[in-house]
Amino acid sequence: MTLERDDLLQMFKTMLLIRHFEEQCVEFYKSGEIHGSLHPCIGQEATAVGACVALRRDDYMTCTYRGHGQALAKGLDPKQAMAELLGRKTGCNQGKGGSMHFTDPDIGLLGENAIVGAGVPIAVGAAMTAQLDKTDRVAITFFGDGAVNQGAFHEAMNMAAIWDLPIIFFCENNLYSEMTPIKDMVNVAQLADRAAAYGMQAVTVDGYDPIAVYEVTKAAVDRARGGEGPTFIEAMTYRLFGHMVGDAEPYRTKAEVEEWRKRDPITTFPKQLIDKFGFTKADIEAVTAEVEAELAEISRFALESPWPDVSKIAEDVFAA
Repeated sequence: MTLERDDLLQMFKTMLLIRHFEEQCVEFYKSGEIHGSLHPCIGQEATAVGACVALRRDDYMTCTYRGHGQALAKGLDPKQAMAELLGRKTGCNQGKGGSMHFTDPDIGLLGENAIVGAGVPIAVGAAMTAQLDKTDRVAITFFGDGAVNQGAFHEAMNMAAIWDLPIIFFCENNLYSEMTPIKDMVNVAQLADRAAAYGMQAVTVDGYDPIAVYEVTKAAVDRARGGEGPTFIEAMTYRLFGHMVGDAEPYRTKAEVEEWRKRDPITTFPKQLIDKFGFTKADIEAVTAEVEAELAEISRFALESPWPDVSKIAEDVFAA
């Protein structure tokens, strides 16, 4: 797949939708509409969109509790996503999963996961299924830098490597393992170096450049579909919001955040579209207006959706 003009504009639209979606989630959290914990992916939209454009709808995917962006980029209905966050019956999990457990098998989304690194072995299992069933589906698992020290991560990497499973290990390295600098937790300059221990192909990419992310992910997907085994992608990114709503962020300086904000993909990517690909300011403004109208409808749908029936609380939770 070569990115055409329509693809590029759609990438920007999806990134902008994710940004506005997350900002609205923060507002809903502050007003008491969303309960529990909320971990926005504000600043990390380019990794989600760049990677998911390289996937097919039926490819498998797992992601983290910061996975709203990947879920929307993979094709999750944003109305169902917002309704789920608000605990409504029309949510993708009928209001039972909340922020950290979006799931939709129809788009290959095997679930977000609240446990650090827990989605990695699930995706490896999905990749094994694809290999055993002799389909050409691939699996991708998104995880943060903090997951690379989890035992299950290493077991899954080893299994994928020795069996040449069709999977992409996608590490969103936002420099902080929750509230601890990742440089204080590992003794390698690049997390992609971890892949060498398993004889696995690895690449590091600018996670603020959605086109670059697409290109490395597409190459990894092609390798996986062709039976050439797994790839480890380390996307260097940054969250412009705290770890979760309420995080006072004492572990990083405001100056550091502002330096990264200058590279915010929501502002730099449309400039790139204009300067390099011939789009106009009017094109960007039209997409922005479209997204704002769509978000208003998404919010209206979620707020007006019915609450789940309490008598149905155990349905779809336990296997019969």
